[in-house]
Formats: sequence, C-alpha cells, structure tokens
Amino acid sequence: MTSADPRPSVPHQAPPPGAPQPGSTTTTRRRLVTLLVVVLLIGIPTGYLVVSAQQSRDSGKDKARKAAATGLTADWPSRVQRRIYDVPIPRYSKNVAFYETNTWKVSRLYVQFTTTDEGLDTFLHNIGTSRSDLRKDRQAVTERNAAVVGWNIGSGSRWAGTAHPQPDPQPDHRIAVDLGNPSHPTVYVVSTATP
Repeated sequence: MTSADPRPSVPHQAPPPGAPQPGSTTTTRRRLVTLLVVVLLIGIPTGYLVVSAQQSRDSGKDKARKAAATGLTADWPSRVQRRIYDVPIPRYSKNVAFYETNTWKVSRLYVQFTTTDEGLDTFLHNIGTSRSDLRKDRQAVTERNAAVVGWNIGSGSRWAGTAHPQPDPQPDHRIAVDLGNPSHPTVYVVSTATP
C-alpha cells in the first residue's frame, strides 16, 4: 500500500514569455536597484540629521563658552556690535578689548582701547560729543560697571569722563579717559542699549 499525498497537486506553470526567470540577472539587478533606492532614501536624510545635530551641538558649546566668559576679550568687537552700540573705535587703535552683556531689559558693550590724541577727538566727534565735554576727575563709568570687566578707573587730574545720553533706540555712553599719556590716551566706554 502506498500512502496518498494529502496535498493537492498544482500543475507547474511556466512563466509568461518575456518575463524574467527566477534567479536571472534582471531580477537580481531589480532587487539591487530597489535596495539602493531604499538605502538612499533612508541613509541620506539620516546622515544629514547626524551632521546637523553635531554642528548644532558644537555651536551650542561655543555659545556656552562665550556666555561663561567673564572679563574682556582682547579683540575688536564685531562691526555689527560696534554699529548697534555706536562705538566707532578709531583706526590704528591698540590694546582693543571688549565684553558684552545681555539681559531682557538692557544690553551693554564694554570697550577699551588706546588711541592717539587725534583718534580720541575723532572718536568723541563720531559719537556726538567732544573733548570739551570731558570733565577732569569725573567718574562717568560707575564702580559697579567697572567691576564687571575688572577696570581700575582711578581719579585725579589724569582722568576725565563724560556721560552721553541719547534718545531711544540709540545707546547711552559713559566714557572714561586715562590721559596719563596725553599723546596715547586710553578710552573706556560702557555703551548701554535698551531693546
């Protein structure tokens, strides 16, 4: 006796003429192209997200470093900062340093530089004041503001200062000048802007 196969027999059908045969190179190519398309559709956006996230993370670290910095940075403020705070540092100034603080209510740019006698006149003229507005032994920069950046602004005949208030939205200036070397005065500026 033979045991009967319970599965129904299905007649073997040949593929239609012109159809790719299983295991043929056309089928393999089609599968490779499909795989490549899927990899590209998933891989490129994923790679972009990884790179973007890394750049964002690095940018955040740079911003955190700048925000954590206390004290002056020995460099020129950017042109945008100089324009916003109206601090036209004269050309060829030396020992330029700055520091910026920002809150919801007020933003300040602290700048110091050493210039020439003519450079001081040009600076004062460009912000809308003059040397005649400088008062000897005037504490124009408050002790509190000086302490923010570690300035040691003294008193006496070698120091002069002026306050230069302006209508909003223009910034106010408080200026102290060390005239110890009259041909190369050192200027200390606190420019305050209210958003």
